Amino acid sequence: MRFINPKTDYAFKRIFGSNQSKEILLSFLNAILYQDKEVIQDLEILNPYSPGASFTLKDTYLDVKAKLDNNTTVLIEMQVLNQYAFDKRVIYNVAKSYSNQLDSGERYNLLNPVIGVTIIDFNLFDNSDKIINSFILQEKDLNFVYNEEITLVFVELRKFNKKLEELESIADKWLYFLRNATQLNK
Repeated sequence: MRFINPKTDYAFKRIFGSNQSKEILLSFLNAILYQDKEVIQDLEILNPYSPGASFTLKDTYLDVKAKLDNNTTVLIEMQVLNQYAFDKRVIYNVAKSYSNQLDSGERYNLLNPVIGVTIIDFNLFDNSDKIINSFILQEKDLNFVYNEEITLVFVELRKFNKKLEELESIADKWLYFLRNATQLNK
């Protein structure tokens, strides 16, 4: 018996976004975001549908949305095709999630960080050999950090080429699974 392709919407949401998969999502996020360190101790899986705060804003349908134990929101998306304006959609989803935290009259100090984790089955950054690229707001020339309230993390599956016997970390195992699940036997 073979595994279902975790890159399909249905399978990805079942594996990472159901209430029964909380421990799976914890493992995955700690591996990808924190290099296998158990930084995240708990999380709550949220409804991934995000209507606009006003009737004029575009609705958003995410694959998985979670709130971490430190109140950071994480948006997790699987994308198999590099569609038109993909880069703008990623920024829109994260910025919308960040700005929708406040109601009229609330103070800005109530805002919590948002991390967008986008797993892609294509090469996006030709100028980087890294599999996982993270972006924050920082000064353009001197590279000092402005703030880390919004983080964009891209996982480029096509760049992961380790064989089963070469896997060293939990992150490696997750990437191997996402890339090769349909060739694995139960």
